[in-house]
Amino acid sequence: MGSQYDLLTLFADGGTMMYPLVICSLVALGVIIAKAWTLFAAHQGAARLMAEVEESARSGRIEEALETAAATPGPTAAILFAGLRRIQRGTVREGEMEHAVNTVGSIELSFLERGLVVLATIANVAPLMGFLGTVAGMIIAFDAIAEAGEVDPALVAGGIKVALLTTAAGLVIAIPVNIGYNFFVTRIDTLILDMETGSQRILNIAWDMEKDGTLQVEAVNGRVERAAPRAFEAPTPEQG
Repeated sequence: MGSQYDLLTLFADGGTMMYPLVICSLVALGVIIAKAWTLFAAHQGAARLMAEVEESARSGRIEEALETAAATPGPTAAILFAGLRRIQRGTVREGEMEHAVNTVGSIELSFLERGLVVLATIANVAPLMGFLGTVAGMIIAFDAIAEAGEVDPALVAGGIKVALLTTAAGLVIAIPVNIGYNFFVTRIDTLILDMETGSQRILNIAWDMEKDGTLQVEAVNGRVERAAPRAFEAPTPEQG
């Protein structure tokens, strides 16, 4: 009960800037929880999934491979499912597999990165809000000195307390949010590697099936070009 009272007292003593800081902390907490669950589910069993799908597809059990991919959440499963659906038809247009894999990969990557902008914004804005509260507190302190006409520690203590509380609150919010942001970026990099591996595997399967004659590739404009399949490539920062 005492600690709860102390927190409420500190919140009240921090002034009006504590309200947007609390809102930022609640938003960041919600995004972190949702993002942690999403990335955990997306990465779970990716290696096992790729092995099972490749084994089924190379054995001719395309339907079984499709069911396995469809029943597994995550971006790697989505890429494998998109490629298997086109293999299932038995005929694909030239470049269709590569285009499908890249399209699905871009969509899944966009979904994985959702919410990171919010975390980055809060990590940058929270300390600035704290510094703004610091400036407001110092203004209050100097205003009290100006009205009294003398320097009395009791007069400036309130303003200095506001300055210190808002600065501390901004840093307390920004530090864990920044750690969470960097952790999620690292996890997404791992998922991108899984996506690239999965897309390369499904394209290799299609390439081998084409050489075996079990998959027909329709020429575009009556011309067929033989080229090694390209896996999904994550866009670079310059490409957006």
